[in-house]
Amino acid sequence: RTCDQLRCTACDFRVSLFDDYIWDQTCDYLFFRNNMPELSKLRAKMIKKKGARAYACQCSWRSIDELTDLQTEQQLRWVCGKH
Repeated sequence: RTCDQLRCTACDFRVSLFDDYIWDQTCDYLFFRNNMPELSKLRAKMIKKKGARAYACQCSWRSIDELTDLQTEQQLRWVCGKH
């Protein structure tokens, strides 16, 4: 279970999440910087994977396919955007 209102304190963008997808390994900073939050452009680097979830803001991204505590990843600056 995760907050669906995550916000990045580094780029001040809302973190988008996509169920049943992971990010292609060729994703890089410029891809997200240039294409967030346009889903039609993001789909170019999304891979279907049942049970996974792809997260991204404009400066960071993660593919999660097992229970993971995102708070332990110090590179991420994602916080609850308040409900």
